Amino acid sequence: MLSREEYVEQVYLFRTLRERMQQDMSTQDLLLATRQELLATTMLPFAVDFMCDELRLTGGFSTAMARLPHYFTAFQAYVVAEAEKAEGRFDFRIALEILQREAEYHAAGASVQGVFLYQFEALCRNRLGYDRGLEAVAADPIFDEAWREWILTVRRQIGLIDFCDMIYVRSELYRKTRGQCEKPVLFGEKEGRIALANRHKDPLYLFAALERHLGYPSVPRPRPEDTQRHLLPALQRKVERLETRLRLLEEELRGGINLGRLYASDKQDKNRGGQ
Repeated sequence: MLSREEYVEQVYLFRTLRERMQQDMSTQDLLLATRQELLATTMLPFAVDFMCDELRLTGGFSTAMARLPHYFTAFQAYVVAEAEKAEGRFDFRIALEILQREAEYHAAGASVQGVFLYQFEALCRNRLGYDRGLEAVAADPIFDEAWREWILTVRRQIGLIDFCDMIYVRSELYRKTRGQCEKPVLFGEKEGRIALANRHKDPLYLFAALERHLGYPSVPRPRPEDTQRHLLPALQRKVERLETRLRLLEEELRGGINLGRLYASDKQDKNRGGQ
């Protein structure tokens, strides 16, 4: 686990990269520029140097993050690797925001339960795959052996057993209700109560309830791309004129253009001017 100042600097790195991606700069130049702003007493500037070298060699820096397991977690490297896939649809900006919010949660004092549920929700919302995704989650150093064993069990049983049931049977509420629990308790009574109330429902309702009642961090939602912003204003006007001409041609093919409406509008304008 890292110190708080390391997580604070990670928040700044991921947020700055996401915000400056709109500028006419390469990712390597963005990393180099941001490196100068990072706190020199942390280890992040050295990690950024290694990421820049890897980016120069391979065109991505997820492999550099994977080769720094003492600094970046396997989940962080997995999220960036999924965003760097050429055939994937996972937005790189969303990936950076996911890492930013997780680092913010760590800097504020994260709980084990909150980290797992945040990472699991990120896999669900962005369809990043449960097999390799949960394997990366289990490798996070915040989880002890009991947690890793349960996460890998979830990896095998997800889709077969209700996720809320898997939380409930490992909660303090289940232990109090049944009087005993064969496996170690991983979740508190509140998590168990919320999971019990959301059985056989969409897991997204469970995540929303946990965020409302327990203050767990929310995962950024994928945003629909605004295609209009890519069109130049002049090009957009040309397209509008072409659409108008096509409508006139369609009217002519159907029996001629109705010019009466144009004369009617002219008469109305003259009448208004005379009044």
